[in-house]
Amino acid sequence: MSVILRFGARSDRGAVRSANQDSAYAGPRLLVIADGMGGMAAGDLASRLTILAVAPLDQLAAARAVDDPTDTLLDSLQAVAEDANRRIRDEVAANPALEGMGTTLTAVLLAGGKISMVHVGDSRAYRLRDGEFQQVTKDDTYVQMLLDEGAIGPDEAAAHPHRSVVTRALQGRQVEARYSVRPAVVGDRYLLCSDGLSEAVSAEEIAAALESYPDPQSCADQLVALALHHGATDNVTVVIGDVVDADGGLQQAQVLGAATEREPAMDGPA
Repeated sequence: MSVILRFGARSDRGAVRSANQDSAYAGPRLLVIADGMGGMAAGDLASRLTILAVAPLDQLAAARAVDDPTDTLLDSLQAVAEDANRRIRDEVAANPALEGMGTTLTAVLLAGGKISMVHVGDSRAYRLRDGEFQQVTKDDTYVQMLLDEGAIGPDEAAAHPHRSVVTRALQGRQVEARYSVRPAVVGDRYLLCSDGLSEAVSAEEIAAALESYPDPQSCADQLVALALHHGATDNVTVVIGDVVDADGGLQQAQVLGAATEREPAMDGPA
C-alpha cells in the first residue's frame, strides 16, 4: 500500500516581529521547518537556504522503492542537512557581516513506508496516534540540558528566562543532528512547529486542536490563531501532515515564510 502526506501549513510573523525569519515547506512526502536565528546576521537567510537545500527530497522520495533500505533514507537526510550547513558557511565566508546567522531544522520524510526524521535546534515535531499525543523530538536548548540533569523541573523550564537559548543549530560549523526512522502508519498526524507555537500554547491545547480539526489546513490555521491569541512574541509557523492512502491524489507543495522572500529581511532574533 502506498501512502502520502495530506498537509496544511501556516506561517505568521506575529504581533511583535517586523519580519518573519521562519521558513517552511509542506509536500506530499516531505515536511520541513527552519526557524532562523541571528537577527542582523540574517536568520531569515539561513532558514531560506535550508529550505532550498532540503525541499528537493520531496521529489526524490517519490521514486523510493517500498523496500528502500533505512540507511539510504537517513543518508539522504544527512546529505541535505550537510548541504544546508555548507550553504550557510559559504554565505558567511562571502560576507563576514553574516557571522552568527543560523537556523533550526526539523524535517519529516515519507518514503518506502517509513517516516525518517532529522532534527537540530528547538523547533519541534509531535505525533498524534489514536488519541495519544507525543513529542518526538528533543529540544537542543540550555533549559533541556538542565531538565536532563535534574537541575530544574518542567514547571521551572516553562518559565525559565533562558528557555530560548539554543545549544545546537545549523550555523555553518560542524554540528551533530539527530536522525530517526519509524513506520509510516495510516492515521498518524505529524505536527512540526517553531517555538513561536510551543512557547505560547500549552501541550494540552495543541493536542486538543490536533484532535478537533480533521482538516490539516484548518488545524494549522487554528494553532497559529491560538498562539497569536496567547500573545506570541515570536514568529509562529505550523506544518501538519496526515499519513493517508495515496489514492486521493497529490496536493501542490507549499513554501512559506522567509523562504518565499527574494531578499533577506533583517530583524531581531526569531
